[in-house]
Amino acid sequence: MIALGGSIGTGLFVASGSAISTAGPGGALVAYIGIGLMVYFLMTSLGEMATYLPVTGSFATYSRRFVDPALGFAMGWNYWFNWAITLAVDISTAAIVLRYWFPNVPGWVFSLAALIIIFLINALSVSSFGETEYWMALIKVVTVIVFLVVGFLTIVGIMGGHATFFDNLTYKKAPFVGGLPTVLSVFVVAGFSFQGTELIGITAGESKDPAKSIPKAIKQVFWRILLFYILSIFVIACIIPYTSPNLLGSSASDITISPFTLVFKRAGLASAASVMNAVILTSVVSAANSGMYASTRMLFALGATGDAPRIFGRVNGRGIPMPALIVTTFVGLLTFLSSIFGGRIYTFLVSASGLTGFIAWIGIALAHYRFRRAFKAQGKDLGMLRYKAKWFPFGPILALVICILVIVGQDLKSFANFDWQAISVTYMSVPLFLILFFYYKIKYKTKLIPLEEIDLTRHELSDEKANK
Repeated sequence: MIALGGSIGTGLFVASGSAISTAGPGGALVAYIGIGLMVYFLMTSLGEMATYLPVTGSFATYSRRFVDPALGFAMGWNYWFNWAITLAVDISTAAIVLRYWFPNVPGWVFSLAALIIIFLINALSVSSFGETEYWMALIKVVTVIVFLVVGFLTIVGIMGGHATFFDNLTYKKAPFVGGLPTVLSVFVVAGFSFQGTELIGITAGESKDPAKSIPKAIKQVFWRILLFYILSIFVIACIIPYTSPNLLGSSASDITISPFTLVFKRAGLASAASVMNAVILTSVVSAANSGMYASTRMLFALGATGDAPRIFGRVNGRGIPMPALIVTTFVGLLTFLSSIFGGRIYTFLVSASGLTGFIAWIGIALAHYRFRRAFKAQGKDLGMLRYKAKWFPFGPILALVICILVIVGQDLKSFANFDWQAISVTYMSVPLFLILFFYYKIKYKTKLIPLEEIDLTRHELSDEKANK
């Protein structure tokens, strides 16, 4: 359920409308199918490594071990920073969503309450995090299923009174609007929608039986992408023409014009806006909860390897890395406060974390490519792998190429107009990552690990627990 919930968020419930508006129904579908395919291969790569080496540090540990220690260092800090900042963004968004019902209550009250609740969930036990995510994911899954049923009944005219069938798919310039450049721009929107699916790898370190649960979650990735994203966009595109100004909303503040809300209203469900607001609130809190978990575990892993102060590698009697949790919460709180008292600082921090998710995906693809090549170079039997990634080496290479294209294509207009200020804001994550990488590389004189020297010792969770 964490795997299912990880890819369902405001990207689907709100931003999917702007994707259809920008590139038309055909362009949006192509972009989401392309990114969905890439994420599937990425998750199979991560699944192969996570079942062989189920560690809390996940892809930061894999980058350190299979590529270069400097890459592992940069990947770990990059990912921790990303989620610590995203945590602040999500609690701010939760306040925006709650103001739909309580317009007179100051937003900071809701944000502070959300942060305290998320801290307590993560401080209690890892099972309280898992249980919370399970139920929040279930709410999102049920919402999408109900939406699809209502949507298809509306398309054929059983609900809503007027059948649209497939007329809107070919309305005016549809299905493809603006050609290849607009489809590429929607790739970026789709990419952000799928951020968080790599959490499967981080949870492997605390799964009861990762060899069984991780492959099961990975296998569901493709089908959930197909079901939730592709069918949802198809339903929205059939019912609402791409020219509708209501599809332009792309943030949680645009809940009343969420394509999901519009479809429910079109079907005659009057309370759609309130229901979808509650679902989007669940989504935002779930994202913040996952962000707190992911960043805490990554900081713990950095502390355990010595890439961060050793205190962060400690856990309490319940197995919770409390020093890492407290510092992550504090950074999230400071970032949130900067949104109130220092707008420029907040904008800088959010921009700086913008592309870090895609950088993490590049790290996963690189680590898996090197991992499998090392397996072959050292003459090891592939039968030792508890789960094999499909279509190697095509999968990680495709993921690598698409991730680079998405990063480069993030803001092509700024390059065309030579707007260096916009370029520096949009692409800030890249130089920050390179600074971390080269700092470590120069300081410790690390090199690309030869394939024959890569450590492929199988890691058992019982060993890690014994060391703790």
